[in-house]
Amino acid sequence: MIRLDNVYKSFPQRKNSKKVLKGLSFQADPGEVFCLLGANGSGKTTTLQTIATLLKPDSGQVYVNEMNVAEKGREVRSVLGFLTGEMRLAGSLTGREWLNFFGKLNKMKPDSLKAKISLLADHLEMEDFLDKPVDKLSTGMKQKISIAISQIHDPLVILFDEPTSGLDIMASRIVLDYIKQCRSEGKTIILCTHIMSEAEKLGDRIGILIDGKLAAQGTLDELLAESGESSLEDLFFKLSGREEQ
Repeated sequence: MIRLDNVYKSFPQRKNSKKVLKGLSFQADPGEVFCLLGANGSGKTTTLQTIATLLKPDSGQVYVNEMNVAEKGREVRSVLGFLTGEMRLAGSLTGREWLNFFGKLNKMKPDSLKAKISLLADHLEMEDFLDKPVDKLSTGMKQKISIAISQIHDPLVILFDEPTSGLDIMASRIVLDYIKQCRSEGKTIILCTHIMSEAEKLGDRIGILIDGKLAAQGTLDELLAESGESSLEDLFFKLSGREEQ
């Protein structure tokens, strides 16, 4: 479970501070994909970094599995997997060596680590390139390895920040199918995206984030019924325009 209660976050600038999150409140439950839909700069990544204990909110509370992230940071990180767009794999290490490194950081036993790498390689179709240096891999291949790194310790709570970035249509389908598998295992998932079709296909509930505030949240059917719009795209642009006015 993930719960945010009236979370504010700002960043200092030269003359004043920039408010990024403005009273954000929502909850994501086990066995659910909560899709946070928003344009670049809407606050999606800041939201995930706050949940992941990388940023401290100015005010408000954030809970992961009933643990306050400000008080139980280490415990939260042990149950949480975070795919961040800031991970940049480079160098001569292979994908398998990267996975072994992060598995050992998470104090996984050798047999469990080997089995988990094999399972992830199968789910994400990485067998053909897992033992090649990452410098020799395409952007999409590196993204798959980054996803696998975030999942190596079998987290109960998962944060995906634009997981299909850099992937072609076939690789995107594999990643989205993997997210569905995680949901079927009862994991709590937040998927941040700006791609409408991903939100429509995967979001058990959708939160539309505009300028640091949730302009609307609910199931796709609820959002469309309440707004009178015929598509998520129409609703998104309607809400965006309303905020700008």
